[in-house]
Amino acid sequence: MSLAIFQGLDTLIFSIVAILVAITVHEFAHAWTATALGDPTARAAGRLTLNPLAHIDLIGTIALPLALYFVHAPIFGWAKPVPYNPNFVRRGRWGEMLVALAGPISNLLLAFVLALPGRIYWINYQALPTDQIYIFLATLVTLNVWLAAFNLIPIPPLDGSKILYLILDNLGVSYERIMWLEQIGPTLLLFLIFADSLLGVNILFRLLDPIVTLMHWFVGSSTIPFG
Repeated sequence: MSLAIFQGLDTLIFSIVAILVAITVHEFAHAWTATALGDPTARAAGRLTLNPLAHIDLIGTIALPLALYFVHAPIFGWAKPVPYNPNFVRRGRWGEMLVALAGPISNLLLAFVLALPGRIYWINYQALPTDQIYIFLATLVTLNVWLAAFNLIPIPPLDGSKILYLILDNLGVSYERIMWLEQIGPTLLLFLIFADSLLGVNILFRLLDPIVTLMHWFVGSSTIPFG
């Protein structure tokens, strides 16, 4: 599978629904884990739900992906971050890391489940599934895998930064230096995203491609030659 699948969809609805499903599961997983670790913030904010409307960010979830789709650019976006209070989360930095990892892990598990019908079809018939339902499932699998990989990048505000913070904390790095990373993280992330346009080098996808390949192998979608 590759991101090119998003450019060949018969309808834009596939992309919209896939994005909504992926981000809803991702953000719900954050909220559920934070709640399980003792933080009531997400529940109080109405984010402990699988209702997509609670997680949609008008720019990151709708406007930007639509614009990128119509200019045939790789699609990415974001949802409203789930609020949590680290003072309530049990196990300190370890608890924060678990809350962060819950999002990518949920996307991987969802991709694994959604890849099952295509894998079974391929094993039984040794043929390419061509029905719209399989194309839609392949879209969901691909998007969930890329969302998981992207969020594991150890740059704030992505989920992977919590793993980085735990490592730096255990190494005795000062709080001020960690906060400095918080400040420059979004700028660095935007540079990686738009490096292809600025420098002609797609740094982000070169970095993610080995991880995405490994994740596709894990979920089993590498056995489905959809794209």
